[in-house]
Amino acid sequence: MFSSQAHASYRFSHDARKNCLDGNDDVGTGGYANERVDPSLTARLMFHMREASLLWAGAPVARLSRYRSLVRSPSSLVRIGVAFVCLVEVACARVEPPAPDVSRESLSATPVNTGTPTVSPMPTPTTTASAAPKPAPSAEAVALASDESGALPQTQDRPKAEGPAFDARVNALWDAIVHDDPDRALPFFFPVKAYAQVKAIPRPDSDWKHRLVSAFARDIHALHKRLGDAPESAKLIRFEVPVGGGRWVEPDEETNKIGYFRVYGSRLHFESGDKPRSFEVKSLISWRGEWFVVHLSGFK
Repeated sequence: MFSSQAHASYRFSHDARKNCLDGNDDVGTGGYANERVDPSLTARLMFHMREASLLWAGAPVARLSRYRSLVRSPSSLVRIGVAFVCLVEVACARVEPPAPDVSRESLSATPVNTGTPTVSPMPTPTTTASAAPKPAPSAEAVALASDESGALPQTQDRPKAEGPAFDARVNALWDAIVHDDPDRALPFFFPVKAYAQVKAIPRPDSDWKHRLVSAFARDIHALHKRLGDAPESAKLIRFEVPVGGGRWVEPDEETNKIGYFRVYGSRLHFESGDKPRSFEVKSLISWRGEWFVVHLSGFK
């Protein structure tokens, strides 16, 4: 059986607990004194609770004397009960963890494994545009290159009937025939400086100009006439060099000091009036791995 004082303490502690949970620090219920808990009582109570635990563990009864001043009046007992209940509620209260800092600075670059497999996106196919073909060099550039190469020593490189420089020389020859202008075809004619190195004759440069180039110009005029009344309507198709690329001419075979490759019977194919036609190019000889015309329509 509880004594009346203990029963009142129980009722008060129950009401005080409810008010403490409701955030109400006034006692004021159940007919008890409307008092507030002394803040310093909390610290004192913690100290005496430690001492009381020793008593409950078998400490001498005489040690209760230091608590008599606390329990002489019901009001003190009430204060102890209120403080005890509030301390228990505070200790047992569930404290929510602080909300995570989601500010931009606190974000981590390390990905979090959410348990869901991550599928990497398929790479977008890219199309690499091939480089545009380089335009063929101009006739002037080819003529300059031919003149400069003529001053260099000969090589035994076998020439090929292809490549931008070769195509530019063929186009120069065709342009000269269409427009009846032999000078336009000079980039495809054997260079005078190279001829001076090849021929074992006096004044090879004069022979080149007055014999070879003069014959070349006459052939250009003749081929132009064969295009008919509408030469500009004619269309170049291709320049064909016989398979095998000719042979190497040794020194002294053709009054020459040094050797070169020579080929006979090349043909210039074109269309005129929707009909395929061709001209023969009598002789090509090489210089440093490139073909050049030396006799266009015949030997002079």
